Amino acid sequence: MTDLNRHPTVLRYYETSMQSAPEDTVALDYDWLRDLCLEAGADDVGVVSIERSELDDQRGDILSVFPHAKTLISFVARMNREPIRSPARSLSNIEFHHTGDSVSESAHRIVHALEDQGIRALNVAVGFPMEMDKFPGKTWVMSLKPLAVAAGLGRMGIHRNVIHPKFGNFILLGGIMIDARVNKEDRPIDYNPCLECKLCVAACPVGAISPDGQFNFSSCYTHNYREFMGGFSDFVETVVSSKNAKQYRSKMPINETVSWWQSLSYGANYKAAYCMAVCPAGEDVIGSYLKDRKTFINDVVRPLQAKEETVYVTPGSEAETYVQKRFPHKSVKRVGNGLRPGSIRSLINSLPYVFQPAHSTGLDCTYHFIFTGDEPGKTTIEIRDRTIRICDGLHGKPDIRITADSKTWLGIAAKERSAAAALLKRKLRVKGNPILLKRFEKCFRF
Repeated sequence: MTDLNRHPTVLRYYETSMQSAPEDTVALDYDWLRDLCLEAGADDVGVVSIERSELDDQRGDILSVFPHAKTLISFVARMNREPIRSPARSLSNIEFHHTGDSVSESAHRIVHALEDQGIRALNVAVGFPMEMDKFPGKTWVMSLKPLAVAAGLGRMGIHRNVIHPKFGNFILLGGIMIDARVNKEDRPIDYNPCLECKLCVAACPVGAISPDGQFNFSSCYTHNYREFMGGFSDFVETVVSSKNAKQYRSKMPINETVSWWQSLSYGANYKAAYCMAVCPAGEDVIGSYLKDRKTFINDVVRPLQAKEETVYVTPGSEAETYVQKRFPHKSVKRVGNGLRPGSIRSLINSLPYVFQPAHSTGLDCTYHFIFTGDEPGKTTIEIRDRTIRICDGLHGKPDIRITADSKTWLGIAAKERSAAAALLKRKLRVKGNPILLKRFEKCFRF
């Protein structure tokens, strides 16, 4: 580990700090900080000041947990590629967990070294668990992907993973907040390593990645994260709703029960992550793809496509139709995704993530929502051209206006209350064509 006490810039930092120098004259040396992170196990490092515009939507959350944050460190840990590519997903998940542990250990070492020198620092979780008291809202303190992009560690590919210029998307991300300025910071790279080869589109078992760049979060989340968060809550509800062991076994075959045991014992397992497995981008990765694309596809993509497996989908979702048509050899199982918002605000915020573009085909509508009761508020939702746009307040001329008691609407969204009964009780009022309300409900899958 670098000897911090011998570095003149670090000493200068403390000398000026001790003299209460103006904040803008106090700075750590960028090269020293980068070397510290690399020696602690990071494979690449970037630095971003808290004032950067890329962090505008995160700054409040960051400062709420660490008001002293002046600079953010983003770093990556490289994963081994072959385990991620293997159809034996146990091998892939071992690599995910091992690299995740490495990220946490590196972050711990960096923070420890900084604290030894009196620099306040805080590292955030690389994965799970996070702020689960806020679930299904924002359960993370700092979004590591946009931070990595801002810090010049890569760009987002169409599969919504950060692609590092050298290591490709075979990386996990770490982040650290520090109470110190740095005399230099990084900027985003000026190109995107994503090849837009669409191999991630071809490999995704639920069609979450569209060729046109759209991403169906709900489809990805329901299957790939089956043994995380919402998937676990759905599993628990399956257990408690079963009348006896026989009924439970009819809903949950023995291999799924054992899979849950494995996740609880050794860490939750991703069911796919095929988009990462097949991505050929990155200097260290692209060679075999450019040399022989056909062999690359046969060796990496085809085995994942051909894998016989259970694919988890929410009933009536785009994913269900996609799997049946594209991968008839894979078994489809209808499950809940556990995304049950407990407030109107979290419900509204979650709508873009459970939006089903295909089910909105032909819909061109402006919805005005007026919520009453415990959570009064007004929201405008526009659905057109297979996209959704949400804004606070009532804007434009509505095609339909829905006035609803907030508790009642949450119950309707969770399929726990009947819209027809709510209309009769005047807990729900609709001004406009009620067919538009039915179309609205079909556009989302909780």
